[in-house]
Amino acid sequence: MTAQSAQHCINALTGAAPDTRSPLDTVISMADTLESSRNAWVIRGQSSSRRVGGWPTWFARNTAEKPLLYLHRAASSAQLCALAQETAQRGILCNDIQNNPSQPSLPLWLTSNPRCTPYDPASGEEARAIVLAGLRALYVDGKPGFYYLALHDQHSVVPLAGQDREAALKGMYPIRRDTAGDVRLLGAGRALAETVHAAHLLEQDWHVTAHVWSCPSYTRLAREAAMAQRWNRLHPLAPKRSCHLRDCLADSAAPVIAVTGYPQAIVDQLSAYVDAPFVALGAGSVQATAPSRYWVVVAALKALADEGRVDARQVEVAMDRYALKCN
Repeated sequence: MTAQSAQHCINALTGAAPDTRSPLDTVISMADTLESSRNAWVIRGQSSSRRVGGWPTWFARNTAEKPLLYLHRAASSAQLCALAQETAQRGILCNDIQNNPSQPSLPLWLTSNPRCTPYDPASGEEARAIVLAGLRALYVDGKPGFYYLALHDQHSVVPLAGQDREAALKGMYPIRRDTAGDVRLLGAGRALAETVHAAHLLEQDWHVTAHVWSCPSYTRLAREAAMAQRWNRLHPLAPKRSCHLRDCLADSAAPVIAVTGYPQAIVDQLSAYVDAPFVALGAGSVQATAPSRYWVVVAALKALADEGRVDARQVEVAMDRYALKCN
């Protein structure tokens, strides 16, 4: 029954024109479509309480009948934990972070919860692909757990080509690889826009070329890499297994700068699995908020200087040029 309802949902959402709206607007539009189809539970609720009774949960008795799409505003891990428990840790939970920025504990709780597959989509197209994948994985294929999407209202012009859709769901796909690539820049969610701007500044101001990757889920990349590493350790005579992260970055030894608007620990997860100089940038790395494009440029130049690729004095010149201060 649930699988049939989920397939009806997928059919209703498939075939839409390329979405240039923000992730938040895109998911709200998808929710409207699902609500009209009557094949999914669409819950729009918010609460400042960590108590289970503070969340709209009238649907809890019937979650086996239809897929669940829950649009909410949870600011802390305690609030989201309460919501996840009430939904039996099943469904697609979409958090409006644009108007309700999360506390540092929330993304860390998401990465450590094995039942959660967390995503931070940068564009409406990424958000659409993730919701459709969640409907298929959870309700058609019957996989356990829940999907989580952090949604913002910033529009993105980054297209998601058909051949990149599966790669995006695995955690990363290229959006700019038309140059030699002195460095590799990885960005997620709202931080992707700053990462793209940083690539332009590197080329314009410093004659440094950059490959740019969108990373909708650093956590999914790290989990798959950890599973491959564990399998290789336990099967020393078998052919080694790779992972999506290593497959994407295998063609170069250029430094990798990974950027997130969340705490640096979110991208630190990748460090053990990147076979190249690696720099993680997040909220608190160089400034209290998410790193600006200028700090991304400086991090890239510093990584190149450490490799002897550029003069180390250029790093200080860049900090002066962009009026950056460090404490």
